[in-house]
Amino acid sequence: MTRRTQFSESGDHIETIDPVVVSRYRGFTRANHWVTAISLILLLLSGLAFFSPSLYFLTGLFGGGQTARWLHPIIGVVLFFSFLLLFVQLWRLNLPRPEDATWVGNIGELIRGEEEKLPELGKYNAGQKLIFWGMAGLIVVLIGSGIMIWEQYFPDLVSIPVRRVALLIHSIAAVLIILLFILHVYAAIWTRGTIRAMTRGSVTGGWAYKHHRKWLRELAERKPTDPAE
Repeated sequence: MTRRTQFSESGDHIETIDPVVVSRYRGFTRANHWVTAISLILLLLSGLAFFSPSLYFLTGLFGGGQTARWLHPIIGVVLFFSFLLLFVQLWRLNLPRPEDATWVGNIGELIRGEEEKLPELGKYNAGQKLIFWGMAGLIVVLIGSGIMIWEQYFPDLVSIPVRRVALLIHSIAAVLIILLFILHVYAAIWTRGTIRAMTRGSVTGGWAYKHHRKWLRELAERKPTDPAE
């Protein structure tokens, strides 16, 4: 007997019928997301302070240059493990599906506000999945290259020439993850109702039907005794 493809995670359920409110993220997932987001913002600010002398004033937010230099890699470790927890929870739902290619090929319909012409989607669309996997890959590159240049604890891990290359890679990955972060925030603001999912944990039935219909259908078809996953 083949197992049916799942488009939802544990905790997703329709909360009320009139009006319809759909639970999208558990409290633990939301807290995990905000720890990851805050860590990324702190790394962005402290990292930019070291990126250019004209931005060095940002170290004042951390109590000065020495403190910022000490905190930056520690926050990086927090980001890595926080995102790792998020990854463990959500990676299955971010695997590519056949409808993702159709969604990308008809992205113009979304831009024109004609989303009803796009295929029905599970919990995440192709854009969200690209950001998820992009973040995952870049965070791995950042932690790997970051350890190579963390002289305080790993002074003899690599040679000086390798450390210089690692610093260049770290800087490029940082710029790319900043761009992904900006795109993520913009998409969340542009798609009205999205931020509510990560603040209250729920979305309206109309939002779920418009943007992630396949996910909503799966939740609606669940019986009270069905397992959450």
